Amino acid sequence: MPSNKHRNRGSKINDDTMMPPNKQNTPSQEYEDDEIEEMQDTDFKKFMIRTFRSFQKQILELQKSLMDKIENLSRENEILRKSQNETQKLVEQESVIVKRNQNEMKSSTDQMTNTLESLKNRMGEAEERISDLEDRAQENIQSNQRKEEEIRNLKNIVGNLQDTIKKTNIRVLGVPEGMEREKGLEGLFSEILAENFAGLEKDRDILVQEAHRTPNKHDQKRSSPRHVVIKLTTVKHKEKILKCAREKRQITLRGSPIRLTADFSSETLQARREWRDIAQVLREKNCQPRILYPAKLSFVNEGEIKTFHSKQKLKDFVATRPALQKILKDVLHSETQKHGHQYERRERKNTYQ
Repeated sequence: MPSNKHRNRGSKINDDTMMPPNKQNTPSQEYEDDEIEEMQDTDFKKFMIRTFRSFQKQILELQKSLMDKIENLSRENEILRKSQNETQKLVEQESVIVKRNQNEMKSSTDQMTNTLESLKNRMGEAEERISDLEDRAQENIQSNQRKEEEIRNLKNIVGNLQDTIKKTNIRVLGVPEGMEREKGLEGLFSEILAENFAGLEKDRDILVQEAHRTPNKHDQKRSSPRHVVIKLTTVKHKEKILKCAREKRQITLRGSPIRLTADFSSETLQARREWRDIAQVLREKNCQPRILYPAKLSFVNEGEIKTFHSKQKLKDFVATRPALQKILKDVLHSETQKHGHQYERRERKNTYQ
């Protein structure tokens, strides 16, 4: 019996030895404690050897599994290390780019600040120059205004001197050239008085001091005859002749129409002409207008005689008289427009020059 029992156990041990490692049972699973005590030395040794080998195999497998895990962890660690290195490189590159961009932005900001400061300085200089130019322009304007005022005053003085010199003169318009060859200009004037003013021709006090033709300064080829200037001895005789001419209205010389007028400077003649439209309107309203020497307007308003040296004085006076303002409204407005157009033409002419 024991021999069979041992044989069975031996065959069982052999079978266990031939089993795969992962399917082998551990010695503690195969034998109980009492069975282990009953083993002989030879079987026990075999048992211990088999147990040791089994543990050794399990340890090797465990070691291999651990090594595989360690290798996997090493590979993962290497991948992580490489990824970390790449990330670090990217971070360093980005840091370099950001730093370079910051430097460029700082440089651009500094450049813009310098440019703005330069522009600010230039603007300040330009403003100073503009201010200086404006001051100079204002000084030039004031200087030109003073010069224009001086020129006007000088023209007025020259005009007054000319009017004073011509105060006793009568200007005869329309006398054909060469007619004076027979009797001279003084004889022609006596003929004019005899033909038109029989009473004045007999006045022995009317004396001609000088007679001459006006020089043809503007157009040497003009067809109209030059004016004849008759200088009398007194203003009284000149006014008497001109009054008779105004009353007669149509003056002739040998049947041909001529005109008699006072001899004034061109400025005074222009000033007298500017009163004509206003005088015509006042004449229609029975205001008895007169153009006095040298270029003053006189008329009757509300029973009083008013005299004006300039149109501005007349406008100021008319503004206080509603009835008179209504009468002269249109003519003063047209005069203002006419002077405005003349001023614009002068300005354009000065601009083109």
